[in-house]
Amino acid sequence: MLRIAVPNKGSLSEPAAEMLREAGYRQRRDARELVLPDPDNDVEFFFLRPRDVAVYVGAGTVDVGITGRDLLIDSGSAATEHLPLNFARSTFRFASTAGRLTDASEVDGLRVATSYPVLVAGHLASLGVQPAAVVRLDGAVESAIRLGVADVIADVVETGTTLRAAGLEIFGEPILRSEAVLVRRADTDIPPGLDVLTRRLQGVLTAREYVLMDYDVPLSVVDAAVRITPGLESPTVSPLHDKEWAAVRAMVPRAQTNKVMDDLYDVGARAIIVTSIHACRL
Repeated sequence: MLRIAVPNKGSLSEPAAEMLREAGYRQRRDARELVLPDPDNDVEFFFLRPRDVAVYVGAGTVDVGITGRDLLIDSGSAATEHLPLNFARSTFRFASTAGRLTDASEVDGLRVATSYPVLVAGHLASLGVQPAAVVRLDGAVESAIRLGVADVIADVVETGTTLRAAGLEIFGEPILRSEAVLVRRADTDIPPGLDVLTRRLQGVLTAREYVLMDYDVPLSVVDAAVRITPGLESPTVSPLHDKEWAAVRAMVPRAQTNKVMDDLYDVGARAIIVTSIHACRL
């Protein structure tokens, strides 16, 4: 039985549960449940603090888990990234008093406050930068400079509004672009059942990223239409009752749906229909 660790709470919890549900796995109905067997799929779920998921996976207590790339790196555990999951995206940046610093190299000899000390220390070491200290704080690190605990902060940045309100300014290149990831232990063989879980999750990712597009097109412009919708391998082209027309079906990136429909209409396609994909295997 494959043992899977999933976040018990926080921003990763609900999206992870939804993805697993879409992949056909049983999910808990009561947030107080900490262990959930799913015998039909030969897996067992363990609900853990998001920061602990990579630690348990690295120790081999569970086989795989869902956590953030940031939490994985900061754990310093023997877990490794197996599959990016394309949700809970975030960007880590340095910030300091407005106008003071412009590049990460200037952090040398300064105090850095962060909730991710291992991640930040490793990043600075990779740049050859030696801070005076990396101060671990839980919660609002943007107050650290004003309160005299640090000279620089390293934190998740979305719009930067909170930092600007605190009189801070982002500088340098991003430390890390994070997202939810499926992790496994780095120094062992692939556990039985992980291949099935991986295919299912990849199927969910594809279903979310693509739609099915069907349309009718005159035979004279089939080649032009197919160039617009090449599909993943090749589109399906079928004859219609009217011998001068063909029906085409192809997978199209969801984000490009309306642009593709416009382009198809311009070359002569009609009856263009878009259908969501609920599951797939490629």
